[in-house]
Amino acid sequence: MPPVEGGCLCGAVSYRVDGELRPVIGCHCSQCRKTSGHHVAATAADNAAIDVADPGEALRWYRSSSFAQRAFCSRCGSNLFWKRDDASYTAITAGTLNGPTGLRIEAHIFTADKGDYYTLDNDVPCFPASR
Repeated sequence: MPPVEGGCLCGAVSYRVDGELRPVIGCHCSQCRKTSGHHVAATAADNAAIDVADPGEALRWYRSSSFAQRAFCSRCGSNLFWKRDDASYTAITAGTLNGPTGLRIEAHIFTADKGDYYTLDNDVPCFPASR
């Protein structure tokens, strides 16, 4: 896969992924809904494949649970990453990727927590909690 680039809305944080991206998973847990305003659609890559450029030190990590952190741009608020403490991969918010990616949604997780104001596509597997 050719390298993929992305970043936040204001451009203060950018990243490059030199490696394979996982298909997109839609997460409807209450934390993802709160950080995104809807739900999070995220791909993922091996930690070693992700190179983050943050010359102004705008990237902030927030400990959102006892086992994971979320990263966002402190200038524009863009939701960028989610990382489990013991994981070899980092989830990347799909909407922050530049250009066409060829990625597709593979599944929806934590659908038991989804908002009541929207429905889900029946063509994609849904899981009430994590897969």
